Amino acid sequence: MSTVVRHVMIRGRVQGVGYRVWVAQTAESYGLDGWVRNRRDGSVEALFAGAEATVAEMIAKCHHGPSASRVDAVVVDEAEADLLAQRGADERFSILPTV
Repeated sequence: MSTVVRHVMIRGRVQGVGYRVWVAQTAESYGLDGWVRNRRDGSVEALFAGAEATVAEMIAKCHHGPSASRVDAVVVDEAEADLLAQRGADERFSILPTV
């Protein structure tokens, strides 16, 4: 099993619709490590770490999001595991403050 880390930016109507909570709950249900946060530009930023196939499935789900959202774009980049250090202490997946 290969572990990957992916940095994801989601644009559209993704704030004020429960998108961050949906990401956190979905990622946790998949057993992924990482975090999610709103950005001041109206986008949502996430970091997913785990098995390559599981991370890919999570990213595919981000293209749809919760029912109240409208996703216009999902941009995915490879990332380094050191970004996981932004998580809360003793948390596998965190919702971080807006940046």
